[in-house]
Amino acid sequence: MIGLTTRDLHELYDVRLLLEHFVLERLSEVNHESLITKLEQSIDQMNMATKYDDYVQFAYQDLRFHELVIIEAGHKRILRLWESIREIILAALLITTEKRFRDDKEAVMPLIEQHHEMIKALKSQNIERIQDEVKRHFEDTRNTITASLVNEA
Repeated sequence: MIGLTTRDLHELYDVRLLLEHFVLERLSEVNHESLITKLEQSIDQMNMATKYDDYVQFAYQDLRFHELVIIEAGHKRILRLWESIREIILAALLITTEKRFRDDKEAVMPLIEQHHEMIKALKSQNIERIQDEVKRHFEDTRNTITASLVNEA
């Protein structure tokens, strides 16, 4: 256990949702082909990690995907906020990803698909679609992490 209560986890994911929601909305205003290429490479690495049963690499690539979006925004204060929660997020991702790989490795495929959908939403430059995908992804992630960490306690 990483020393967080269920409330702490919910608050952490509230902060992540706010940060990424804001950043993706800002990014929707212009085309970001280089970012999209990097995000697709990160998903490719998630697929490779799944193939080789490497939950650590999968978790790092999941984190990297979201970090790339935040970095691309070029907003120094948002980046500082992200950096202040990054290690806790990584710890939670490592725990839950290991559990997914151990208990039901096929459960990572919908997670990969959610990342694809976030890229499609970003490409569409449609703010409502981006909001929907970010919210959907974070609700799923929040529920999985909360369930995994509470069950591990």
